[in-house]
Amino acid sequence: MMTAGVAALAAEFQLAAWRAVRDFDDFSEDNDPYQEHDFGAFELEPVGQLFWKIDYYADATLTAGSEDPADPESSYRVLTLMLANEY
Repeated sequence: MMTAGVAALAAEFQLAAWRAVRDFDDFSEDNDPYQEHDFGAFELEPVGQLFWKIDYYADATLTAGSEDPADPESSYRVLTLMLANEY
C-alpha cells in the first residue's frame, strides 16, 4: 500500500521509493530493538524522508491485530509506504 502523498509523486519517485524499501537493511538496536524488521526510514531526494511499516492483521478485514504475526497462516501482512509528514 502507499499513502496519498506517495501516490501523488511522479512514477520515477514512486519506483525509487519502492526500490529503497526493497533494498533497506539498515536495522540496528536503535531503530529495531525487537529485531522485527517491520519499520524503516530513508531519504529520497528531492522528496525527503519516507517511512515504511508492516502491520499484521488477524484476517482479511484488516480490523484486528494478529495474535501470532510470525505465523503466515494466521496473519495478513500489509506494508505501507508513506511520506514522513503523513505519519
